[in-house]
Amino acid sequence: MRYSSELLLSFALLFFLLPINELCSQESPSPHPPDYPGVKTYIPGVFVTPVPGAPFSGTVEILSKQSMPDGSVYTRRTINHIARNSSGVIHNERRKLEPPDFQEEPRILSSHIYDPQTRVSIFLDPETHLGRQIVLRTPPPAPANSTPDTAITPPNAKDLRTQDLGTETVAGLLLHGTRKLRTVPATLSGTGREVTITDDYWYSDDLRVYLVLRHNDPRTGEQFVGIIKVDRKEPEASMFQIPPAYKIVDETPVGQSRP
Repeated sequence: MRYSSELLLSFALLFFLLPINELCSQESPSPHPPDYPGVKTYIPGVFVTPVPGAPFSGTVEILSKQSMPDGSVYTRRTINHIARNSSGVIHNERRKLEPPDFQEEPRILSSHIYDPQTRVSIFLDPETHLGRQIVLRTPPPAPANSTPDTAITPPNAKDLRTQDLGTETVAGLLLHGTRKLRTVPATLSGTGREVTITDDYWYSDDLRVYLVLRHNDPRTGEQFVGIIKVDRKEPEASMFQIPPAYKIVDETPVGQSRP
């Protein structure tokens, strides 16, 4: 299976910036990032797991093709820069989706830094120069020694079917593919006919992230997310530092321990 640069250019924004409550859920034993939530105005990107000893940085791009009521397709693109240092500290960001002919780097909407050693999670807002800081209740568990051969099936997905897509090498990394299919009955699809939603996940056990993802819902359109540039060297320290102009607001609940 070969992927075009357009597909790789878009498969990575999928699991990136999660709300704090979703980040807390990453403290569960599952070694995989969460499943793709589907086409939304806000598109999360590639979630970089806070795994120590596996530094890298990368450029994530997303292509969103949204089906409109008049039959046209509304296409937008964006990128994100992601990183993880040797200590497991992660940097994520979210940028504005722009038309395909937009040539400049999209405007950054928010960024996120999380340190698994201190459990400090900080979301930075470039508009207000505020940093929302919270200390997670418990430290994340040690990474599992092995990763399941397929992505984790969410417990509420009763009608979910999975297919093993085998392995492929992308950007010098070995990926394992899993396809998830969910059929929506004609009585519930809103179209009067049965609809099958397809999600393809290509997981790098080495980086502990989905390197390529594809979501297809005939009712709403397609989204492709992917890390198109990967650098395995130690990232720049500045990616994990709070700019001096920012004011930090501590939102850790009263009575909860702080580092």
